[in-house]
Amino acid sequence: MLRHFLIAFASAVVLIATTSAQAPADFSGRWTLEVPAIATTAAVPGTPAAAAAPGDMGSGWGSPMTIAQDARTLSIEYVFFSRYDAMPPLKYIFPLDGAEGRNIVSMGRGDQVESSRARWEGQALIITTTSRVSDRGAAKPFTVELTRKLSLESPSTLIVEVTRAGVLGGAATTTRSVYRKG
Repeated sequence: MLRHFLIAFASAVVLIATTSAQAPADFSGRWTLEVPAIATTAAVPGTPAAAAAPGDMGSGWGSPMTIAQDARTLSIEYVFFSRYDAMPPLKYIFPLDGAEGRNIVSMGRGDQVESSRARWEGQALIITTTSRVSDRGAAKPFTVELTRKLSLESPSTLIVEVTRAGVLGGAATTTRSVYRKG
C-alpha cells in the first residue's frame, strides 16, 4: 500500500514539475498593427476613431515591427524615420533575466536613455521602462514610467497593453494595441 502511494506521489510531482516548467511565450516574427475600423468623428471625418482619440499613443512601437527572441533577450525593431532620413530603424533590446537593460533613442533632441526590466508573468512578458524627461517650464527633469504587457491571444495575434504612469499631476492611462503576424 505504501509503495503504491509513493509511486502515485512521485508521479504527481513529476507531472507538476513538467506543467510548471512550460516554456515562455515566443513573440518572434514580423507584426503589423491592426488598424481600427473607420469611424466618422466630428473632429476628423473619415479618420479611424483610435487615430482621432486624443492621447492614445498605442504601444509606442511602430508598425510593422520585427521581434526576435532567444533565451536571453527580446529585441524589437521598426522603421520610424522616412527612407530619406539618414537614420537607421529603431531597435530596442530587453534582457529576459530580470537584469536592467538600457536603450538609447535619438529622436532629434539628443539621446534619450531608457532603462527597462522585463519579467515573466505566466505566458505574458511585462516590460517596465523609465526615462528622464526635461520639463522646460519648470527647468527640472522628471522621470516617466510605462509598463508594456505582451501576450499572445493566438499564434498570430499579439496584444500589447501599455500603462503610462501619470505625469505632472495627470492620471495614468492604459492603451491596448493588437498586432497580426505575417
